[in-house]
Amino acid sequence: MKRFAGQTTKQDDDSTRAPLINVSRRGFLQTSGGLALGICFGPVACTSEKAAVSAADIAPFVPNAFLRIGADNSVTVIAKFLEMGQGTFTGLATLAAEELDADWAQVSVEAAPADAKKYANALLGAQGTGGSTAMADAHLQMRNAGASARAMLVAAAAEQWKVPAGEITVSKGVIRHAASRKEASFGQFAESAAKQPVPAAEAIKLKEPKDFTLIGTTATPRKDSKAKTDGTAIFTQDVQLPGMLVAVLAHAPKWGATIKSVDESAARAVAGVVDVIRVDAVPGTTRAAVAVLAKNTWVAKQGRDALVIEWDEAAAFTKGSAEIFREFKALAGKPGTVAATRGDAAAALKKPAKAIEAVYEFPYLSHAPMEPLNCVVDLKADSCTIWNGEQFHTIDQQVSAGILGLKPEQVTIKQVYAGGSFGRRASSKSDFIVEATSLAKAARAKGVEAPIKMVWMREDDLRGGYYRPAFVHAIKAGLDRDGKVTGWQSRLVGQSIAKGTPLEQYMVHNGVDHTSVEGVSDTRYAIDNLQVELHSVDYPLPVLWWRSVGHTHSAYAMETMIDELAHAAGQDPVAFRRTLLEKQPRHLKVLELAAEKSGWGTPLPEVAGKKRGRGIAVHESFNTFVAEVAEVSIDADGQLKVDRVVCAVDCGLAINPDVVRAQMEGGIGYGLAAILKSEITFDKGAVVQSNFADYQPLRLNEMPVIEVHIVPSAEKPTGVGEPGTPVVGPAVANAVFAAVGKRIRKLPFGNQLSA
Repeated sequence: MKRFAGQTTKQDDDSTRAPLINVSRRGFLQTSGGLALGICFGPVACTSEKAAVSAADIAPFVPNAFLRIGADNSVTVIAKFLEMGQGTFTGLATLAAEELDADWAQVSVEAAPADAKKYANALLGAQGTGGSTAMADAHLQMRNAGASARAMLVAAAAEQWKVPAGEITVSKGVIRHAASRKEASFGQFAESAAKQPVPAAEAIKLKEPKDFTLIGTTATPRKDSKAKTDGTAIFTQDVQLPGMLVAVLAHAPKWGATIKSVDESAARAVAGVVDVIRVDAVPGTTRAAVAVLAKNTWVAKQGRDALVIEWDEAAAFTKGSAEIFREFKALAGKPGTVAATRGDAAAALKKPAKAIEAVYEFPYLSHAPMEPLNCVVDLKADSCTIWNGEQFHTIDQQVSAGILGLKPEQVTIKQVYAGGSFGRRASSKSDFIVEATSLAKAARAKGVEAPIKMVWMREDDLRGGYYRPAFVHAIKAGLDRDGKVTGWQSRLVGQSIAKGTPLEQYMVHNGVDHTSVEGVSDTRYAIDNLQVELHSVDYPLPVLWWRSVGHTHSAYAMETMIDELAHAAGQDPVAFRRTLLEKQPRHLKVLELAAEKSGWGTPLPEVAGKKRGRGIAVHESFNTFVAEVAEVSIDADGQLKVDRVVCAVDCGLAINPDVVRAQMEGGIGYGLAAILKSEITFDKGAVVQSNFADYQPLRLNEMPVIEVHIVPSAEKPTGVGEPGTPVVGPAVANAVFAAVGKRIRKLPFGNQLSA
């Protein structure tokens, strides 16, 4: 049975029943003795009456539990955010362990269950992981949790040793009093520390950065690496429950299609198939589907493939990609809803010394995580337990409860690792959770009461998942005789991610979805006359945030146009940007650092038979500042190779520098795939691509040499999971122009350089 490394689990009578059990704090203390600590923040007040209690009764006064210190000297950090490869578990553990002065080797991490009262993400207004908010939201919360635990351990030691608390030191999990030569481990004082009052918030003193031993260092190897290497990490696919059935579904090939008829006979004839269940569409959320339940995944897939289904496509979406972009371009020629305005762009663009117009096309994109969507649902008469790589705990819990006719507190969500997401598991409509719970409900109505593991094949994900919306940007920009930008007009056309979702009231204002125009409407470039307009198209195609959301297309359009203006003005692209960003010190810092480290302005080494170019781009997203310089080579046949990318990032305090570098590298690779080769296209409403053969990620031999330089900063930490992705596209495009003088305005690049 797989386990998280170092995790102690409590099993039901059948040892295969529950691969992961979140032991309650009270139960843990009663069985093993220890200190379970929650820190009070926000509207919930801690009182001294509640604090001065015994270890066994600690739970009532700890509404936010982030640490558990056991009598065995273990330190468990409770992570309210999903670990999907971005290093969140390690970052959260680093913050708490730093202030606790724990030995990194004694620290492990446990995923928190769905419980918004304890584990809400204040920046999202609910429990969930996304928007590169984990460290920004939790850095003070986790540090305070560690500092409070340390204070309580010291107080317990001072009381027992009868020495002043101020004379006690803590280092690497050892509590010491130098004068008396006494020392003890955390575990030795865990039970007595639980009886100490929780320090008042104002009494908690955090370390100065100069005193950090873990934060900002390389002394914190990732906490998920070992388990993911030796196979003990638990993903949804690893969950095994007694009597569990696996469901594989046949989905409608077009959105809006319904089930006309189903011939189940061939599917039921497959040995091991238990049942066939129809799962009707939830309009605007899921597609119609037919599920085959079987003893294992392979049998369920064989049964699914044997189904004979006739689909009714009378109300289905039937447009193709060419038609979609024709409509988008036509709208881009008309005024839209104003998203941002400065000065008078229309007047400034009437008679500029130089005018440039460009239309950019960005296709639909799949998230394509390595682990396709899946979910385990164990539905009972009055409760439901869900195992999932859970990214939107609060929304998924509420939606599931609504479907099942339960109260949210009757739905338990057990978070396990996720093999990537890039936004896909943070579904604004909980689509795959809706499908899994709807299936479990339908199965129970037919007398099938076994737990069900719903498994999507990659083809299901690519052909029926939610996508990064396609967009068209039409830009008009002008220069005066001195090469200064006089005016800028951007018209964007695409689908709104928030419209029609529970998040619309928060994200759409005056008809504008901010995620559609972010990176353009809030540009920091000193453009005095700017107008940004938006057309939000109502298509039934399901769209969702994709790694860095609107910045994925806005950064490309902005930074390639800025580059084009620089060349039109006869100026160096770095110098041109420097002038426009002279009042933006953090933008300037990464711009100049990337330029310096890349050797900007020096000749590139020649390569026989190839033309070479260097391009730069700078962009802010999720409050993180990134500049990247790309070096490319293009041969006589138009074959492009990205040779090198130099990245400079300012993410505030870099909690785990290795994680920051890894996320920049991963984001760059992900962004390169999107600009060079990835796209989702439609033929009469059906998705053309099916798997990695025709929706291509970047291959290992295509990965450039990447250098990441982190700007030292004392600013509060910001996100790194997404900001590396938007910048590489325009940096490469600008390098291509430097090499061969061609502007790429339609993504992906494909074979445009060889045409």
